[in-house]
Amino acid sequence: MGKSILTVDDSASIRQMVSFTLKAAGYSVTEASDGLQGLDKAKTGHYDLILTDQNMPNMDGLTLIRQLRTLPAYRTVPILVLTTEAGDTMKMQGKAAGATGWLVKPFDPQKLIDVVKRVIG
Repeated sequence: MGKSILTVDDSASIRQMVSFTLKAAGYSVTEASDGLQGLDKAKTGHYDLILTDQNMPNMDGLTLIRQLRTLPAYRTVPILVLTTEAGDTMKMQGKAAGATGWLVKPFDPQKLIDVVKRVIG
C-alpha cells in the first residue's frame, strides 16, 4: 500500500474526486467530513499528508492545521489546503497556521497528483 493521505472536506463530491484521483495514483486515502472529524482521525491514525478544505462546519481548515501542529506526530507532516479561497490574506493566514501549500478549487487532478508527489513522493 502506498503512502497514507487524510482528506478533510465537507463536500462529499470533492472528497470523492480527491479520493478517486489519489487512489488511482497509488495512495491510501481516508476521508473526513469536517475539521473535528479530521482531527479525531489524525489522532487515531498516521498520515503522510493531510489535505484540508478551509470553509467547513464545526472546525475550519486553519483551526484544524493549528490543532494538528500542536501534536508531536504532525509537527512536520505536510498539510495542503484545497479550497475556493484564493486571496493572499487567506494564504498568508494558512502559512502562519502551518500549511505547507495551497491549492484552489476546482482542482486539476493531474496537478493535485503532481503536488502530492512533490510533497511526499
